[in-house]
Amino acid sequence: MAAPRKKASAAPAVHERLDTRVLEEFVGYNSRRAWLAVTTVFAERMAVYGLKQVDFSVLSLLAHNPGATSRQLCATLDILPPNLVSLISAMDSRGLIERRPHPHDGRAIGLHLTPAGEKLVQEAERTVMQLEADASANLTPRERDTLIKLLQKIYRQP
Repeated sequence: MAAPRKKASAAPAVHERLDTRVLEEFVGYNSRRAWLAVTTVFAERMAVYGLKQVDFSVLSLLAHNPGATSRQLCATLDILPPNLVSLISAMDSRGLIERRPHPHDGRAIGLHLTPAGEKLVQEAERTVMQLEADASANLTPRERDTLIKLLQKIYRQP
């Protein structure tokens, strides 16, 4: 007597796409998917500089705001002070930044890029500009500007 046949599984085959329409209605899902697409390429392209996203953000802010304080960086990037301390320490060890007394607040220390830090930021910013162009290649310049403004409306809530 032949063995009974197993019923076909109701689960979709691994190669079939799932219906994601329900998720695609959520801002969080869409922003996360876009973030994953960009951040993966960012990590690949910044590896040559030894930078993570937060490292790049801090160095870029210092390039455009010489003498910024740790407190200002924490507030701007929403970083906890203990996390910034180790990040600044690592950048100092790499010779990318230096600490100087703040000109207006005797208790504060201003952070400045060293010449090596300035060179690194210039190269990294060029790479990120190209990455951004590549990542938003399917958008018109107007659509890209609109997307940025809409995303800012979400995280810059009053």
